[in-house]
Amino acid sequence: MLGNEAIARGAYEAGVKVSAAYPGTPSTEISENIAPYEEIYAEWSPNEKVAMEVAIGASISGVRAMASMKHVGVNVASDPLYTASYCGVNGGLVLAAADDPGLYSSQNEQDTRCVARAAMVPVLEPSDSQEAKDFVKFAFEVSEKYDTPVIVRTTTRLAHSQGAVTMEERAVPQDKEYARNPAKFVMMPGNAIGRHVYVEQRMKTLAEDGCGFDINRAEYRDTSIGFITSGIPYQYVKEACPDASVLKLGMVHPLPKKLIEEFASKVEKLYIFEELEPVIEEQVKSWGIACTGKELFTVQGEYSANMIREKICGEHLGVKAPAKVPARPPILCPGCPHRSVFSVLSRLGIHAAGDIGCYTLGAVAPLNVIDTTVCMGASISTLHGMEKARGKDYIKNWVAVIGDSTFLHTGVNSLMNMVYNQGTGTVIILDNSTTGMTGHQDHAATGKTLKGETVPAISIYQLCQSMGIGHVAEVDAFDTKRLEQLVKEETARDAVSVIITKSPCVLLKGNVFPYKCRPDEAACKKCGMCLKPGCPALTKKADGTIAIDDTMCNGCGLCGQLCKFGAIRRVEA
Repeated sequence: MLGNEAIARGAYEAGVKVSAAYPGTPSTEISENIAPYEEIYAEWSPNEKVAMEVAIGASISGVRAMASMKHVGVNVASDPLYTASYCGVNGGLVLAAADDPGLYSSQNEQDTRCVARAAMVPVLEPSDSQEAKDFVKFAFEVSEKYDTPVIVRTTTRLAHSQGAVTMEERAVPQDKEYARNPAKFVMMPGNAIGRHVYVEQRMKTLAEDGCGFDINRAEYRDTSIGFITSGIPYQYVKEACPDASVLKLGMVHPLPKKLIEEFASKVEKLYIFEELEPVIEEQVKSWGIACTGKELFTVQGEYSANMIREKICGEHLGVKAPAKVPARPPILCPGCPHRSVFSVLSRLGIHAAGDIGCYTLGAVAPLNVIDTTVCMGASISTLHGMEKARGKDYIKNWVAVIGDSTFLHTGVNSLMNMVYNQGTGTVIILDNSTTGMTGHQDHAATGKTLKGETVPAISIYQLCQSMGIGHVAEVDAFDTKRLEQLVKEETARDAVSVIITKSPCVLLKGNVFPYKCRPDEAACKKCGMCLKPGCPALTKKADGTIAIDDTMCNGCGLCGQLCKFGAIRRVEA
């Protein structure tokens, strides 16, 4: 199983009844693998905060519940998470959080263990697919025994690696009775004071009991060298130094102090091998235990077995220089509607405050339109901040761009703020009918649920109108003439305006492409206008004329619209 698939299986075997999530690589497949289990209610929530709150509500009612998200999603969910730590649980409550060392698909490289320390929530960290399943089940036991939410932390390497997994039957515990208890679940200041005392004692108890947890284990071999490690880095230690002694931590917060002290006393040289922040190392050093960690190992990116071989074993690996291969920068797909929108903005000299999604690629050549990308929903607020700082005239050549899923995630609040505070600016909602970047998950405006049920679809157009925005327009993303006219009109207004560009993602299943674009060499003037949007289906031949790869072309017709000489024809495929 993939690590994410194993986490889903663990939730099933643990008797989870409610699962809520927002898609985000590398966590997305957790929920996609939970959805087929009929015994579990599973949903895509509009954002991670809502997903966490749904899971909290299910837990309070007395059943086991799980929320899943990537590390930056934990930021969005941190408000309910921090307070849920004070409240505790009724039914077990687990948060599956996927970190991304190496920044394969994220805007930062944060460490969820740091959030957990601040929130006072225990963290379990599996090292392979079998443990991913088993640790989820154990997390629910810990949650209910110690009255706490529990984080199961994974990383990209574990989430997307495969390993053998032994499956077991589903065991559903009896639902917990719900009894009204405001002192526990109503976190007004007077109640929170008492719960804070409880949480501090809970963490102390967990640190002591953790010394006896099977998931924390000392593996004694050659005691001249010892490692304290966890998660995927444990695999690298075993590969590079199979004879070394290892303290493998399955619970990385709170740390089992006595177990660590005992292990440290039995090895001559102690190394802390942990990706990202020195969470374990700093605590171990604060206890007066001599160890080596970030003096040798970086706080950036993924670790490897070779890192140990080089830094500790002193091996000169003689790694050959990588073969010279053509550069392959990320690029929008052939026929992507975002390319059409960005080609218009580029031609008009418009700057765009960007957001999180495939369309972030509008920041790079040859489009060069996106100027900012901060986090989900930030494009609209960023544009609003610019206007309030520099005035209405300053943003006449600016727009905010945001995808349909991201708009429903956190863009709605930002647009509401823009209207409420009498802002000025144009927002372009790139509606491609899916959550594209994470692999085509549905959302509230697609009319489909995670379980595949057909439901009423939220109208983004009507939602914007309901905020009192007087200028809301829908346009086909490939109708470049109409789009150009709209952008000129709306950016000239001293008001909030919204343009919704509608065209489905070209990779959506079931899409039929009835056309192909074909070049006419005789008519081609070799001007290169059709190449400006950077469609990978188009190439320039040695004589300067254009070639179009039939296997890549989706017949969107953007190149033909840019050609003033009729040298590109749109024909039936």
